[in-house]
Amino acid sequence: MLAVALGWIFVVVLFALAHATAPDGSWLGAVLIVVLGLAPLALVLAIALRVARRRRARRASAGDPDRGGHAAGDAVAPVREEP
Repeated sequence: MLAVALGWIFVVVLFALAHATAPDGSWLGAVLIVVLGLAPLALVLAIALRVARRRRARRASAGDPDRGGHAAGDAVAPVREEP
């Protein structure tokens, strides 16, 4: 997910740079390209982080503190008595 986000940012910045340095381009257009190009990325990341946060909260409230997936047992092993 991080690689896709970095790639998206790279492409948007290069596109804005190309627009700004073009003969008919403008700096205002480049700024709008950056803002409007990063808005979808921000939306996707916000949704993905919200889902991850909910999943983490649900896992924490499930009563499995160590997230090991097994039933909790005694913290200390019983002492074996010799016959």
